[in-house]
Amino acid sequence: MYILECCDSTDYTGNKKDLNRLTVLHHQGEGANYTSKRLPITLVYYEEFDGIDESFYREKPIQGWDK
Repeated sequence: MYILECCDSTDYTGNKKDLNRLTVLHHQGEGANYTSKRLPITLVYYEEFDGIDESFYREKPIQGWDK
């Protein structure tokens, strides 16, 4: 589970196994549509989990947080 900060100071949360590859894709505009319109982005936080289910479970409450 990761949190990216976009150039407009908004946050984007997601899940990915390979954070290095994810960051490259986002910077190339090939990540999420949301981030591709708000480049550059910065990885500001991440957590590692054993399974994707755990990661999604952690991500959902964070999506509802206020900045």
